[in-house]
Amino acid sequence: MKELKDLLNLSGKSAIVTGGAKGIGKGIAYRLAEAGASVLVADMDESAAQATAQEFVGKGWKAEAFKVDVADEEAVKAMLATCKDKFGSVDILVNNAGIYPPAPLAQMTAEQFERVMHVNLRSVFLTTKYAAEIMKLQGGGRIINITSIDALHPSMVGLAHYDASKHGLWGFTKNSALELAESKIWVNAIAPGGISTPGVAAMSQGASAERMAASTKAFMTKIPMHRMGEPDEIGMVTLFLASEMSAYMTGSQIVVDGGALLS
Repeated sequence: MKELKDLLNLSGKSAIVTGGAKGIGKGIAYRLAEAGASVLVADMDESAAQATAQEFVGKGWKAEAFKVDVADEEAVKAMLATCKDKFGSVDILVNNAGIYPPAPLAQMTAEQFERVMHVNLRSVFLTTKYAAEIMKLQGGGRIINITSIDALHPSMVGLAHYDASKHGLWGFTKNSALELAESKIWVNAIAPGGISTPGVAAMSQGASAERMAASTKAFMTKIPMHRMGEPDEIGMVTLFLASEMSAYMTGSQIVVDGGALLS
């Protein structure tokens, strides 16, 4: 039996966090790096990724930045190769990158729908496929997919494309967990509820701000804890799934929503 101090120790492990520069991704990357993992902060926003990586290095942690479009197959291959080259392995993959541009069906374009599916779902197929190849040779690994409570129940009108992608991601998580368990690769998911992030703030700006404000207020009334969550609250659950604390878990989804789905 491992001692408590060793269960959350990720020293000697390497991790990739997509969308890791800001918001939930940064909260996740922070906790993994703090626990001793070498973290590749992968993000479309290169300057933000560099700033986050430098912040971690300033704390004495190991981190590198990498610019990536997770919907691009060659970019995903390069991201995984970079992690392996710089840190020696790919032990933990956190698929956090995602977009959620709101639009009612009547105004949603085919291009918008396809872009959401590419970033939120196709990307996870690509990262999982190529990370699994590396993890199999290493003897195992952890893959953690950030879904949403929208994988279980819609939170608001205007997210049909997002909800479709997150339902798909939950299904993909379960099936890949079933397939990869033989290779000691555990695949789990986290379903956040309303989390205070720059992305959520940006979504409420612009012409639809009044409608978004009303939707947010209505959503808040459904949260028994009466508050939005913080990125670190997703980071802590990710650390649990990335560590030996979750040694007998695969194909599971942990809901972190302040109780929102209860209503």
